Amino acid sequence: MRLSSEQIHIIKQTVALDLGEGAQVRLFGSRLDDASKGGDVDLHISLAQPIAEPVWATAQLAARLERELGGRKVDVRLWSLNENMLPIDQVALSTGIAL
Repeated sequence: MRLSSEQIHIIKQTVALDLGEGAQVRLFGSRLDDASKGGDVDLHISLAQPIAEPVWATAQLAARLERELGGRKVDVRLWSLNENMLPIDQVALSTGIAL
């Protein structure tokens, strides 16, 4: 996994502040491959409770994480009870690593 312990801490703390302590964060995609270089940070966040405006919440969280991580590109997929599970959710849940 190509994230430092400090970056993981920042991600977990920011997600908890924005979405609550119950949010489950998974890293998936190219950052899992230690041999790769570069690439954005792909995060899948699962919530037990529905979210009123998931697109807005996703955009706000991604922007905040990018600032907190020094400009590193962050892609966020937010999945909650009021969202249909998409193929990207299945990939993230089956291949991702919980932070």
